[in-house]
Amino acid sequence: MQTCSKCNAASPDNALNCVNCNADLGQFSTSVVALKRMQENPRIRSIRVTVANDACPHCYELMQTYPKDRVPHLPHEGCSHENGCRCFYEPVLAETAIVGKVAE
Repeated sequence: MQTCSKCNAASPDNALNCVNCNADLGQFSTSVVALKRMQENPRIRSIRVTVANDACPHCYELMQTYPKDRVPHLPHEGCSHENGCRCFYEPVLAETAIVGKVAE
């Protein structure tokens, strides 16, 4: 299932437009919006595709870390799970900063 970032309605994986507000899911699905924000964030080095524990074999093939410019589109077209693609993006940060004083 895809979720519309404009109205929060769920649409089938193969839908091009939101079933509620007719928004273009190629631009306004929550996964597309999240990916775009991650790609624009200079602190994010790469993007990991993570899958549900009971994901289909096609989705498990996607589970890896990708350069920001080579991340596959979600939902995965080859997904065969009865509930649809449940893959998601996770950022891999270039660095992490420790804020605060270290206890002595």
